[in-house]
Amino acid sequence: MTPRASFQPSIHRAACTQRAAGLGLAVALWACGGTAETTDAASGAGGGGGAGTGGSTANSTATGGPATPEPAYQPAVTGNCPALANGYVEFAPAGIPPRQVRLSLDVAALGKGGPLVFYWHGAGSKPEEAEFGLSPTTVAEITSAGGIVAAPVHDPNAGQFPWFLTTGSGPENDLVLADEILACATRDAGIDVRRVHSIGMSAGGLQTTQMSYRRSGYLASVVTYSGGVLGTPSLQEDNNKFPAMIFHGGASDQVIVGFQKLSEKYRDDLVAKGHFAFICDHGNGHKIPTDARTSVWQFFTDHPFGTSPSPYKSGLPATFPSYCAL
Repeated sequence: MTPRASFQPSIHRAACTQRAAGLGLAVALWACGGTAETTDAASGAGGGGGAGTGGSTANSTATGGPATPEPAYQPAVTGNCPALANGYVEFAPAGIPPRQVRLSLDVAALGKGGPLVFYWHGAGSKPEEAEFGLSPTTVAEITSAGGIVAAPVHDPNAGQFPWFLTTGSGPENDLVLADEILACATRDAGIDVRRVHSIGMSAGGLQTTQMSYRRSGYLASVVTYSGGVLGTPSLQEDNNKFPAMIFHGGASDQVIVGFQKLSEKYRDDLVAKGHFAFICDHGNGHKIPTDARTSVWQFFTDHPFGTSPSPYKSGLPATFPSYCAL
């Protein structure tokens, strides 16, 4: 696998920004939007702050949160579930056209009660980005535990941007698809409903932010690479104080919009609502920080549904990148 070659944007950011001037937000972000990596390396230093020595593998029951999502927020199957297999499969939830989803799983391990991780790719990219964004090692750990990584294919009807809600408004078609994936995976693969997470890059990071609010009834924790808040999404369930690990690339992490400011806005809004959220400023512009992927998986593992307060409340694990700070 050669991520740089596979996920490089087709238009250099500087030239693209000039060409996209005056376009609407969605069009401009699509035209210049980051995929897994860009050719531009940021020159600014990463955000400071030591990682600390805290952290544990405490689970939801140990920290006093609800053990599982409320039944009202656990989606039911609405269509015919596909046979779950490693590779591309088609889901057909009621009310929207059928959608292709790339699943990473081990058929022999299903039923072990593994996690479900949604991965939303960046503009101009494809579902294979999930293996780069999470790392092959993490994907292997998830699948060997009976878990699934679900990376949807975008619906062309979303317009110039891959996900319907990335710009902050629109129909919830992508989330209806996510609901169906979760419902089928719970019924047919024994997924642990306490361990449902979402992650994405750029357009996918903005999509993950929207999902975190609109599906807070069942998401355990989320990670955004160059995401943040656009619009004012409402929480589906404000009693689930899901935690968020929020990455941006500093002042140079800018593709029409400034992802540093959007990420900080997301952090501030969650903290104001009583969630645990922190920033990791890797300082390398609009890129996935590959040195942090192990920490992302540890964060998900340490934050099943209802983990509040976070085991990181007093300090992040010492193994986390030094640019992550509370």
